[in-house]
Amino acid sequence: MRYCLALDLKDDAELIARYEEFHRKVWPDVIRHIREQGVSSMEIYRLGTRLFMVMETDDAVYDAERMAEAAQSNAVIQEWEALMWKFQAPTPWTPAGQKWVLMDRIFDLRQQ
Repeated sequence: MRYCLALDLKDDAELIARYEEFHRKVWPDVIRHIREQGVSSMEIYRLGTRLFMVMETDDAVYDAERMAEAAQSNAVIQEWEALMWKFQAPTPWTPAGQKWVLMDRIFDLRQQ
């Protein structure tokens, strides 16, 4: 399954540069956690302060709620998320208490 999610960054060039630096060498435990949860591919793109994530998952393994629960019980993931939140900001459409939010697909060329 493919998921597309959005999140914003704080509008600060220095913070954005640091955020990108962290993502050039993501902590190994974070990568392991993502893969163990059934995520087979993940890409993050940036335009200004807007981030766009494309995530491909193995439907036999991936469960968003289970992944969130696993993250809550993993001290390294919690440390990473707290660090990333120093750079991140919710979009204007992000529900309170959330970070990345699913985007709605409005066009698919294969269906035309």
